[in-house]
Amino acid sequence: MNQILQMGANTALRSPKGNVTVSYEISNSIDISLTAFLLTDSDMVQGDNGIIFYNQPTSSSGVATLIPSEQVGNTKVHKLNFDMSKVPVGITKIAITLTEDNNTGFSNVKNLKAEIYTDHDSIQLIPSSFTNENGIVVLELYLRNGQVKAKSIWRGFDSGLEGLCKNYGVEVESDEQTKPAEPQLIQKQIPKAPDKTLSVPENKNKQTTSSTISLEKVTGKVSLNKGQKPVIIEKTPEITATVSWETGTDYDIYALVYTKNGKQIDVAMFGAKKTPPLRSFGNGAVEHMGDVRRNNQSTKTEVIKLRLNDDILAVVPVVYSAQSNGTGSFYRYKVSMSIDNNQGTSVTIFAKNANNNDTIYSCVPGILHNTQEGVIISPLELYSKPNSERRPKLRMGSSNMVEVLMDEGPVNDYK
Repeated sequence: MNQILQMGANTALRSPKGNVTVSYEISNSIDISLTAFLLTDSDMVQGDNGIIFYNQPTSSSGVATLIPSEQVGNTKVHKLNFDMSKVPVGITKIAITLTEDNNTGFSNVKNLKAEIYTDHDSIQLIPSSFTNENGIVVLELYLRNGQVKAKSIWRGFDSGLEGLCKNYGVEVESDEQTKPAEPQLIQKQIPKAPDKTLSVPENKNKQTTSSTISLEKVTGKVSLNKGQKPVIIEKTPEITATVSWETGTDYDIYALVYTKNGKQIDVAMFGAKKTPPLRSFGNGAVEHMGDVRRNNQSTKTEVIKLRLNDDILAVVPVVYSAQSNGTGSFYRYKVSMSIDNNQGTSVTIFAKNANNNDTIYSCVPGILHNTQEGVIISPLELYSKPNSERRPKLRMGSSNMVEVLMDEGPVNDYK
């Protein structure tokens, strides 16, 4: 069976044995390594044997073996053999990752693709677009109720191998004579409390089966960075999404709302092509609290209030700066977004991956999914193309999670 797997989607494999190949166009400016992590239910390695990389290419159990990379014409090919029937006790997942060891970022990697092959299946994984990331979780192979499954991830980290290792409970010990740095298990992290399994919101207009993901419910003050797992907070009668930045420029905040009937509603104080201004939607379910213009305060904020009802699947706050506002780098003005349920829990996402480019006008820090169990907050930190005045567009993904497509929506009106 030939299949294409979009980012975030999963599929069952009809055989526990096969291989994963990752290929890309060769360039003198890039140096890519493949590393696999053998993970427990808490997404942590159990020890040194849980890392499969260039210096330890084979797991003791035989569940994963890294094959030396090959050059085929102008293409570099990395290959990992797997046999999920040999998964060690306590291990439920293999995360297959890439690092760009010259720190040039995956935006410079051309014709990147990944494929899964078994005796019965050929599956192509479609990557997302990348900017400054030099570490990527490409896919996960995992066991669910005795069935081997694969999920297309394509999640980026801006701290390369070190960021990936820390994400899975491993610290990297650098060696100036060795490049890339070699992962060593310095200290195991204390396993997290069992995560709560939640149903992903289902698109009623699609004939699909609701899948499940494992999330950690949080309280108190939490910070999220791009590449980290989503979290869930308690859904309260009123939630505020507050965007903050240092004074010196004037951002505009608006919210994209995705409803159960598959419609996108833009709640914004200014319009876009064929999209009029709309301050409030759904009798105040999503309400913009007003435009904050230039002033002398050291920190400026704009607020969107959320009184989520069952008709809303997701809300995406967008930060915008262009045209008569005057442009401004999201990095230089230290943009952040905080989601607060006003009962002691707040989640903040910072624009850490932004740069000094003043011609990047739109930033999407994260997305909020509205579920019966609570509000899922996912850090995205997406940026528009240089000089793009187009708004993002929302769509329902194949895994029943709303996706954000940058630069696909209407062009903003001149203010």
